[in-house]
Amino acid sequence: MSLQQVVTDAFMEQFGERPLFIIRAPGRVNLIGEHTDYNDGFVLPMAIDRAIWMALRPRDDRQVSIKSLDYGETAVFSLDTLTKGDGWIEYVKGTAWALQEAGYALNGWEGVMKGDIPKGAGLSSSAALEMATTQAFHAVSEFEWNAPEMALLGQKAENKWVGVNTGIMDQMISAAGKDGHALLIDCRTLEHTPVPLPPALDGSGTAVVVLDTATRRGLVGSAYNERRQQCEAAADYFEVQALRDVSMAEFLDGADGLEPLTRKRAKHVVTENLRTLNAAKAMQNADAELMGQLMNESHASMHEDFEITNDQLHVMAMIAQQQDGCYGARMTGGGFGGCAVALVHEEKVEGFVTAVAAAYEAATNLQPNIYVCRASAGAEIVKN
Repeated sequence: MSLQQVVTDAFMEQFGERPLFIIRAPGRVNLIGEHTDYNDGFVLPMAIDRAIWMALRPRDDRQVSIKSLDYGETAVFSLDTLTKGDGWIEYVKGTAWALQEAGYALNGWEGVMKGDIPKGAGLSSSAALEMATTQAFHAVSEFEWNAPEMALLGQKAENKWVGVNTGIMDQMISAAGKDGHALLIDCRTLEHTPVPLPPALDGSGTAVVVLDTATRRGLVGSAYNERRQQCEAAADYFEVQALRDVSMAEFLDGADGLEPLTRKRAKHVVTENLRTLNAAKAMQNADAELMGQLMNESHASMHEDFEITNDQLHVMAMIAQQQDGCYGARMTGGGFGGCAVALVHEEKVEGFVTAVAAAYEAATNLQPNIYVCRASAGAEIVKN
């Protein structure tokens, strides 16, 4: 049974009528462009066919009541007295707070929600919940829904209300994703360009496979902040606003004056921005081979220069790269655990998944979770 049907049935059981609105907002995987977002750079994520679904109807008052079928609990709050608490509902409350802070007049609603985005795997279940919430308020409050604006407000909710210092990529791809495409996003301007997934050389399709190492990020807060500081120090050295403004030629010409560790961090960002732009061109030119090569180079850069892989992530990427039908593979997300992503010939996917799972388990004694993903549209009100 589809999640749309699950939330519809649960709503009818609870409220005795069909929901007025069905909302869907996707998770994402980043194909290339890691730790470039807070350097005002370029990213190339893809919204995936795993999402948060909501079924709801308006209320006459300014209360929001939502039952999470995943957690088996109902949370209720007033739009007039928003106060911070704990748990999944803070993403909903924080988004309401950010919308109201920006001057949006909100109405209350009630409903149910369920998702199939794995939690803690780096596939942005939190951004999906924020964008589902903006669409829910859009549905019942009848304001204009603008994807970049909603993404910025979702980021504000996560940064200022929940207290997680994320960049803009996750909310932006969940808000603006396009079916069958990745999005090249300029993190400075939020300009975004749909880029089709490249076909295989023989004309058949390619698939994006997410490889969850079954390890979760540790010490990522302090390491993440340290990487940001090193990037900012390098930008100061080059006398630019952000490392996005340093060309490869300028880096090669002036990098010798940087402290060695800072130079390695800056090298990753400068080369990763270039790889991301080249990857978008490769996809537009239907060149899966070049796209895969750039993914492999990106992984090497994150392993050697930015140093954000852990043992299991590196093993997973190396195993994936060696398999028949794999064009390229790299770690994806913040690093230190979580997932890798691979571009695979669609006719070789089944053998790829079986071989990677067996080799990874043999190497690490961990059982991976592997998801074959399709590029989906961004957050939307679904015809009910």
